[in-house]
Amino acid sequence: MAQHATGTVTQTRLSPAPNRGSGEERRCGWCRRVLPEQGSVGRPRLYCGQACRQRAYEQRSATAKAGLPDDVVLVSRAELDGLQDRLYQLRCALEDVQTLLTEKPTKAELERSLADLVHSTGRLDRLWVTERG
Repeated sequence: MAQHATGTVTQTRLSPAPNRGSGEERRCGWCRRVLPEQGSVGRPRLYCGQACRQRAYEQRSATAKAGLPDDVVLVSRAELDGLQDRLYQLRCALEDVQTLLTEKPTKAELERSLADLVHSTGRLDRLWVTERG
């Protein structure tokens, strides 16, 4: 991970779209929404629409001008710190459940621990990286 003037540069690889008939969902190359099923004719769709295609083009152009690889993602320090905090909370909630399961928990203890776990997971589930316009 290298520091950049506007935040932190991290590299991530998007998984290539699965082959037809593989049973896996195809996702938009920009927003990662599930793409609708496509017939057996023609080139497979890479984006869900023109807006996503344009954003991806703009990103490729900007990273090329800056001399960065195509798969670079810029994340501010605050966003990265927030994600790390949420992941730490999730790890702690998982450890609490694991510890509780080695004991003989009451129903209330188990429910409280599982509720904390679900709460931590829910915050991560709502986390989406958004493009900057």
